[in-house]
Amino acid sequence: MSFLKAEWRKLAIANFEVDSSVLNEFVPYGTELDLWNGKCYVSLVGFMFVNTKLLGIKIPYHVNFEEVNLRFYVKRFEANEWKRGVVFIKEIVPRYALTFVANTVYNENYETLPMKHTWAETACERQVEYCWKKNAQWNKFSVRANLHANTIPAGSETEFITEHYWGYAKINKSCTNEYEVTHPRWASYDILDYTIDVDFGQVYGTKFSFLNNQTPASVMLAEGSEISVENKKRIDKLPQTKVTAHY
Repeated sequence: MSFLKAEWRKLAIANFEVDSSVLNEFVPYGTELDLWNGKCYVSLVGFMFVNTKLLGIKIPYHVNFEEVNLRFYVKRFEANEWKRGVVFIKEIVPRYALTFVANTVYNENYETLPMKHTWAETACERQVEYCWKKNAQWNKFSVRANLHANTIPAGSETEFITEHYWGYAKINKSCTNEYEVTHPRWASYDILDYTIDVDFGQVYGTKFSFLNNQTPASVMLAEGSEISVENKKRIDKLPQTKVTAHY
């Protein structure tokens, strides 16, 4: 049985190009940074969890809720193939129980904050907005997009950002949690405009304050789909075998 099943819907994504050295301390053991055409990205992602079930059970007041995260991209070579995954700097949700479970079971870095969202449609466009409150200050990420979604082109930047099917969480320098995230290919909406009003230093730590003054390389809105989060596997560094010389 999957650990979690849900729908991820209306994923607003802003991608920032950063120097890879910013992320070195966050890269989990057994993985390496996954680059897009030589560029290292971190992404601000806001979306909705819908129809959420934990171990097949809907938990009251924890079925539909917002999440906003800051993430980057890694890959792991195993069984002669690359697994492409994401690592989260921080994931923000509005319920304490969600934070407790994710941080305890998967060793993630969740934080509970007040949150709200807006989805609106007109005859020709849609608006999606996610807000979260930190230290009495509301942060906002909103996009305006075309009304109808399109298939994401193969080999595109949007495919690179949305088609990572593994999650990795750093436990320590020699141990990592790995879990699979399954979903079909997504569709995306063409962006008309966006607003990012976020104090990155306050929300994600002073190391990311520079994003306050940086324009994203790209902004996307993906429709999303049903997803599943599978049970974790632990990746450990093998202990070195002591070799005794005999003369």
